[in-house]
Amino acid sequence: MREPAAVRCEPHGRTPGLLLTLAIALLAWWLGSLLPLVGGPVIGIVLGIAVRNLASPRARFTPGIAFAGHRVLQWSVIVLGFGLSLTQVAATGLESLAVTLVTLTVALLGAWVLGRWLGVHDKLKILIGVGTAICGGSAIAAVAPIIKPDEHDTALAVSTIFLFNVVAVLVFPPLGHLLHLSDLGFGLWAGTAINDTSSVVAAGYSYSHAAGDYATIVKLTRATLIIPISLILALVVAARAKHDGAAEFSLRHIFPWFILGFLAASALRTAGLVPTALLAPLHLAAGFLIIVALTAIGLSADLRRMLASGARPILLGFGAWVAVSLASLAVQGLLGQV
Repeated sequence: MREPAAVRCEPHGRTPGLLLTLAIALLAWWLGSLLPLVGGPVIGIVLGIAVRNLASPRARFTPGIAFAGHRVLQWSVIVLGFGLSLTQVAATGLESLAVTLVTLTVALLGAWVLGRWLGVHDKLKILIGVGTAICGGSAIAAVAPIIKPDEHDTALAVSTIFLFNVVAVLVFPPLGHLLHLSDLGFGLWAGTAINDTSSVVAAGYSYSHAAGDYATIVKLTRATLIIPISLILALVVAARAKHDGAAEFSLRHIFPWFILGFLAASALRTAGLVPTALLAPLHLAAGFLIIVALTAIGLSADLRRMLASGARPILLGFGAWVAVSLASLAVQGLLGQV
């Protein structure tokens, strides 16, 4: 997702695009509250795509839309850090570490191998792989500023991940009962094999309260993997730029500095320096910023190019999701955690 020159223009030049993005995002946030299974972020990106391809906003809207899709995206990741207390999830993280690492590896390698076979290009493979491996839209939001995909690729990846979130919420609980999984076993399965946090919560608590509690903590632990994955991707991008002899190559410009903001926010939460009364508003703010950013990405997406991709990205998302689901169950079975 390239940051066009327009993003660097004077703030007042961003106003029309920001107002348009905020207006659509507010509508998406409200509709998301009515349709929690779909969620505001997905509704925002769909509304953004609809406006972009039906009304085609004029050029004066471009700077603000680009700013929201780039900077606001980074801010949303930073604010998400306030929702992760590292000490709170440490014990559960150790219990689920083996399953989490295996599913992470399976998702990333599976997306890469299957994506090559399907002919999906590298950046879209990375977005779908990371989204499947870690935490759906949030992970895609974290790595997009690093690998800089086109906006329609980001929109396509988020939409693909969302599709299988919905499927997982519907099929995981009956499958769990069919497999006679324990509450903790199902919680571990849902927490490591379902992408989006809201979908993990929905599936977990529909199974049992204990399963929901455990799935949520496993999912939060899994979300911390955004940090090392983002740093690794930044180093890979830097190495490629240096190898290609990029004239403007600079690790300082490629490094995901907003991840340090994410770490700082999480450290403040862990140290107890964030008042409890602020946690809910911060969580709400993070969610709304993601809706704003994804709405902007939708406003920048070319629907015709997305449709031209055909079924390949969906097949890639499906293959990666099935592989992760089976890998999670297999490792749990080997470790006796079902």
